[in-house]
Amino acid sequence: MTGAEERELESSRVATWLRDSILDGERPPGSKLTERDLATEFGVSRVPVRDALKLLDGEGLVELRPRTWAIVREFTAADLADLDEVREVLEPMAFRLAAERHRREDLQRLKDVLDAEQASARLEDSVTSRRAAADFHEVAVQLADNRLLGDLMGSIRSRLRWSLVQHDDLEHIADEHVALYEAVRDRDGDRASALARAHVESSRQERLAHAVSLRPVASRAAAT
Repeated sequence: MTGAEERELESSRVATWLRDSILDGERPPGSKLTERDLATEFGVSRVPVRDALKLLDGEGLVELRPRTWAIVREFTAADLADLDEVREVLEPMAFRLAAERHRREDLQRLKDVLDAEQASARLEDSVTSRRAAADFHEVAVQLADNRLLGDLMGSIRSRLRWSLVQHDDLEHIADEHVALYEAVRDRDGDRASALARAHVESSRQERLAHAVSLRPVASRAAAT
């Protein structure tokens, strides 16, 4: 392996660690990320950290600041509304195509992540359940077998995963995924598309409820 390949691999590894820590809620919006501190934390030089921060900036998860630091991005209501509008178009298409085009041997991958999501939801393991929920959507896109759709969904993958973890009712989301899986399994494209569209709206409502639950008690009382 060349030095450039080793650097790329190390940068990718740091980006994965940092992405997971942001999306799992360990680094909340507004958190300061400095190259020096991250390099010490991950046991690497500052170069792969710098490369990883640039990658996550491109994914919309962090915002670079002058010189050697960044902050975890805080998504605005407008950002999330934009994401919902894109999901309302792309996800029904993805699940319709997954239902119509999947190969039986590949369907098991969708079932495996669904089983992991359900099991962890029952155990109230929120990190594992939410990661599996995001994986469910990603595998469905793979089953759709449309390269351009995959590229489009890939461009919002991190934002989508962030959106999917902003909910508290893990079993409810898992139940909706069960219905989507059954539609894909049955090769019912119309049902899969309709369920996906409803799922986007349900996810939006869950996200709003989650946001309200995080507010101070006085603020929640004023909102009602």
